[in-house]
Amino acid sequence: MSQTNEFTHEKKEQQQPKRTLAEWVTFGAASFILAVVVSLVGYTWLNEKHQPPVLGVNNKTIQEVDGQFYIPFEVVNTGGETAESVQVIAELQIDGEVEEAGDMQIDFLSSGEKERGAFIFKRDPRQGQLTIRVSGYKLP
Repeated sequence: MSQTNEFTHEKKEQQQPKRTLAEWVTFGAASFILAVVVSLVGYTWLNEKHQPPVLGVNNKTIQEVDGQFYIPFEVVNTGGETAESVQVIAELQIDGEVEEAGDMQIDFLSSGEKERGAFIFKRDPRQGQLTIRVSGYKLP
């Protein structure tokens, strides 16, 4: 009977060869990469902002070129969700009356993203009160 046990034991060794060093290194590297990916997905999910888009406008220095006044601006989404069709309007009031107005649409603004643009007016915005603001957006 000992011959049968030796034969069975020998057969098992042939069916399951020992792992080589290269196989262990490859297994370790693959396990490490998988752990990093799972950790990053979990971290992103836990730290995701569950807020609506929070949109702000910063206007830059007014530039005059060929009798026209360029008013550069930057729109920033500091909220958690993406905004589509962001509507930005600019109004120039002189002596209490709206002298010039403009509007612009930004197609897509994800969380943390910035977009730049410029309004062009014929009148000098420094002669009155210039207002640039976001008037609306839609959710994707």
